[in-house]
Amino acid sequence: MSLCSHITSSPAWARPLATLACVGVCASGGTLVNGLVADVASAQLGGGALDQELNGARPSREVPGLDRIGVNEHLDDTLPLDLEFQDQDGNDVTLGSLFARDNEDRDKPVLFILAYHSCPTLCSMVQDAAVAGIQGQEWTLGDQYRAITVSIDPKDTPASATAKRDELIAKYAEARGDNAEERASLTAKAESGWTFLVGDDDAIEELTTAIGFRYFYNANQEQYAHPAVIMFATPEGKLARYLYGLAFDPQDVRFALLEASEGRSITTGEHFLLYCYAYDPEANGYSLLAMRVMRIGGALTALALGSFLAVLWIRERRRSPSNALSKDGSSGSSETTDLPSSDPTSDRAPESLGSQVIS
Repeated sequence: MSLCSHITSSPAWARPLATLACVGVCASGGTLVNGLVADVASAQLGGGALDQELNGARPSREVPGLDRIGVNEHLDDTLPLDLEFQDQDGNDVTLGSLFARDNEDRDKPVLFILAYHSCPTLCSMVQDAAVAGIQGQEWTLGDQYRAITVSIDPKDTPASATAKRDELIAKYAEARGDNAEERASLTAKAESGWTFLVGDDDAIEELTTAIGFRYFYNANQEQYAHPAVIMFATPEGKLARYLYGLAFDPQDVRFALLEASEGRSITTGEHFLLYCYAYDPEANGYSLLAMRVMRIGGALTALALGSFLAVLWIRERRRSPSNALSKDGSSGSSETTDLPSSDPTSDRAPESLGSQVIS
């Protein structure tokens, strides 16, 4: 069994090292040099400019071409949307036709994958890991987001693209659907939302350069040596996030999609999550921002206290007018006792008294 086949079963902390070892095998013609894993124990995927390299690692024997494999992130850069490719159905399309710039119906974030269809190990593992990362999402492929896979091998054809696409969509629907009806619905949506593209050398080279995806062709093995990475793009085609490895945490995939959506059609709760989490390059995933959580907690505490004080103030205001009215009423009654009586008999008494005085 090959080294690469063990990567997904490795502990999470060991996957970056195993991935580098696997890439080293591909680059060196299939032979793992002695001590490579030990010597790259301090190597990190990411950090700084997030360049996937052996930062200072010293293998026992030089691995040819390993420095040609990696990723230079171009966050917020727009993909070359005028590039022309063929989709899985053999139709000539521009990259822009799959984004909102040229098609209003494509106003959704995009999962973007670079791979090739005859890859015996790494590409299939990356794409399988991407499927595992999206199958547990609340969002549905084809509804809230789209996916694009572009082959880096100019010899790939629409027929090979169709075969690979059907295979991955079947895995996605089978893992997510609980019954035949759900699986059929998921398959139909995924077929409308996942596009596979093939192209010529020039188009592939321009696209991979724009993304910062560094790879090369190993003629001895007749394989491409390349990094394990997936990207996320905004509906306008801007690169929003890179995720690395051969296992993608569904939570990281969710946050990357939310980030790439740029706030479009997401709930208040999702806005809240996006505010509280941010991408951590050292952890190669999204981490909770304690300071932001503390700010939100402080704001909620202040709001609760303010609401409590407001209720007390309103109650006190409501009581004050009633107290004033009761005081006014009591004083008024005392004043009325001093007024002359309106009794008719009392009115006649002064007249009779006056008549007696006059007489």
